[in-house]
Order: sequence, then structure tokens, then C-alpha cells
Amino acid sequence: MSARVLTLGETMALLTTPASGRLTLGGSLTVGLGGAESNTAIGLARLGVPTAWVSRVGDDAYGRLITRELRAEGVEVLVDVDAVAPTGSMLKELHAGRPRRVRYQRAGSAASRLTPAHVDAVSARITAADVVHLSGITPALGPGPAAAVERAVELARSAGTEVSFDVNHRTALWSAQEAGPVLAGTAARADVLFAGPEEAAMLLTGAGAGTENHPVPTDPDAAAACARRLCELGAGTVVVKLGALGSVAAQGGRVWVAPTHPVDAVDTVGAGDAFVAGFLAARLAGQDVPRSLAQGNAAGGAVCQVPGDWEGAPTRDELADLLERGRSNVGGPRTTRPSMEVQR
Repeated sequence: MSARVLTLGETMALLTTPASGRLTLGGSLTVGLGGAESNTAIGLARLGVPTAWVSRVGDDAYGRLITRELRAEGVEVLVDVDAVAPTGSMLKELHAGRPRRVRYQRAGSAASRLTPAHVDAVSARITAADVVHLSGITPALGPGPAAAVERAVELARSAGTEVSFDVNHRTALWSAQEAGPVLAGTAARADVLFAGPEEAAMLLTGAGAGTENHPVPTDPDAAAACARRLCELGAGTVVVKLGALGSVAAQGGRVWVAPTHPVDAVDTVGAGDAFVAGFLAARLAGQDVPRSLAQGNAAGGAVCQVPGDWEGAPTRDELADLLERGRSNVGGPRTTRPSMEVQR
């Protein structure tokens, strides 16, 4: 079956220290993979949505690890192998009782050499897909990747394929002043736009912090106002992810708020990517916005409870169970509550 969702972006080898370890002390590392777009691809595949991932990797062990693991998760892999540039990597240092520390080695990686030509090579797959999912990380990798994202958006829109865009602003890659205009341009052409609170404010202000007219939303009501404004600027459905506070969405002048119940969070990395997978899977199944928000909240909460960027992504049956528990409050703590439409 041809992929219904096609994702585009860099995936890196992920090296993780033990929870109480420091790299300077030596010892063992866990080797896996991580990347926003591939995290979402895995989440979608586990939910039964045929998904493909487009990228570049080096002709090295990391590249082979990444492609093997994604295929094992049921993701179709459409990669170009670079004989010279390496696969990027990142190191996650875990410290008990303290925030994690992540270091990247991605400069000059194979994925940083992504160009529109690589997108053109899969143009038929883009036009055949229901959704192309992109993130704001890819254009931060350099002019070539930025142009590749633009090309993917152009091809998708000309073919009637929906564009899903997760802002995913990474301050380590570019400043808000650099990123704002670029990401806002893509956001305005997205059929589905995902953003965090600071990212939503950045899209409206072009700066890293909110302004008097567009402050960083700190509660669902403020986030809903941001979402409505972003819809007015061109985005179709706008979702603002609020973490422990749940999520909000705006579409066609209507606004919904979806609270979520606390979970025992072990590692929040990848929760936003899982949220996107849950939301898109529901949307592709013909579910309405409230149901899509609830499914996104539940999927994101599941990933938080397991170490790793994507390992906790639920299967279709597991997600159905989480949603049922959320409705009935039977069988343990709830992870999500019903969405409510807000009249404004």
C-alpha cells in the first residue's frame, strides 16, 4: 500500500548515557535513533497509517542502523546514501534529578546536503500521498534543506496533498529573528500547523519572545487566541501544544480546548512528535478536531512515560485503551479528557 503520509527530515544516531552517568566518566552508551519527522513516522506506522520517510544518510553504521530500525517499525524508507558525508549524531546525557543535556554533531551531515533534487526524486510519492509532514528543523540545516522544504510544499499544494507543519524551532540551530520569517512563511501555507506556545508567538511577532500585542500564551485561552490569529494568516487548522495543560485548536473560526491529566513523565523528548502522529492519524480516519486533539494528547502522554524519543509511541489498540480509560476513568489514571469547544 502506498504511503498516506510522507515525512521529510534528518534522523540522527542517538547516544544516551545511563540515568546516573556522565560522559566524562566513561562507561556504556545506548545507541538508537532520533529525529522529529521519523519519530512522527514511527508513531503513525504504529497506529496503522502507511508512512514513508524521505532523507539522506551517510554510508556508515549509523545510517544503516537508522534505516534498519525504521523499516522494522513499518516505515517505508526513501533515502539517498551519501558516500562522503556522515550520518549526524546526538548525545543525550541523563542526570538524576537534573535536566537532560543534548549535544549535536550534525554540521556537514548527509542530511544537511538535502536539496530540491532529492524531493523531485520522490515527487510521485508526494502527489500520491494524503499528507506531507514537515518540520522547522529541516530549513535550519542550511540553504539546500530549506529549499527542499519549499519544493515539498510547492509539490504538495499543486497536487492537492495536505501540508502538515510542526514549527519545532531549535534555538541551537538558528535564532528566532532568523527563523521567524522563514517558518511563518511555511506556516501560512500549512493545512495543519502545530506549534508550542513560544513558537506560536514567534510566528506572530517574528521574534523569540511575545510582544504586547502577541504575548507568549501561558494558558489555554491565550493559546486559543494565538491559534485563531494564525488561522487568519493562512493556516488551515492550527494546533497549539501545551504539554501538561493539554492542547487547543482553531479551524474556520471555531476553537477547541482539550485538557489532559498528569502522567508520570520519565522523558518528555518526542512527546510533541507523538502528539502530531496521534492527531494526524485521527484526522486521516475522518475524525473531527476534538477527537483528533484527544488522540494527540493521549499519544503524547504515552511517550512521556517511557525513556527514549519514540519507544513509548502507542499502537492502535493501546491508544484506543488510553482513550477509553480517559472517558470512563476506569483502570487507572486518565491521560486525557474530552475536548470542549469554546465560543468566542
